[in-house]
Amino acid sequence: MLDLRQKPDRPLVAPSVLSADFGAMARDAADAVAAGGDLLHVDVMDGHFVPNLTFGADMIRGLRKHLPGVYLDVHLMVDRPQDYVATFADAGANGFTFHIEVCDPYRTRGVEAAYLIDDIAKAGMLPGLCINPRTPTAWIEPLLDKLDLALVMSVQPGHGGQAFMPEVVDKARRLRDLGGDRLRVEMDGGLDPQTCVEPVRAGVDVLVAGSSVFKADDRAAVIRAMQQTP
Repeated sequence: MLDLRQKPDRPLVAPSVLSADFGAMARDAADAVAAGGDLLHVDVMDGHFVPNLTFGADMIRGLRKHLPGVYLDVHLMVDRPQDYVATFADAGANGFTFHIEVCDPYRTRGVEAAYLIDDIAKAGMLPGLCINPRTPTAWIEPLLDKLDLALVMSVQPGHGGQAFMPEVVDKARRLRDLGGDRLRVEMDGGLDPQTCVEPVRAGVDVLVAGSSVFKADDRAAVIRAMQQTP
């Protein structure tokens, strides 16, 4: 299985199963991996933090059953990420990334981010923190030493198929400079072989790709082009 703590020698592509065929999820996810995907990205939405409602622990458990050797990169767009640590670890999640916007002091009665990061690590998952396009990196900078992954949204979270927002590239560059080689910097939203060029140059090493992979006639060609981004 992929060791996300190791600095990759090329960009990693994480097909996002939010864009897969929900009626044939295991088959479609396996096809994306067979086409060259390095890991799978699983978007969990609760209908509160974002308006959409998607997967839970049972979907993660199903993917783990059918793809036992694939790294499952779980991204929680939810109001109470602390409620899911134990169940998602038990279901087979490898990485657990939550949003700083739901944490103290940015949200009334929010969770304490530092404690939640510790709980994620104790549960055997790699902790990650995400910021929305309008959220400054300063909100997560004090926590970078505790993280394995920092995720920058390049669309407004909640729906797939949105257009890439190039103004967020500087956020990724800042996180790369502060986190160094030990931190994985991930970007999610509107990425394809063309839009991923500047993020990769800024230091992004994990590229989440939904529609650009799953809607492609040749998924392998799209994934290969992103992995070979100069």
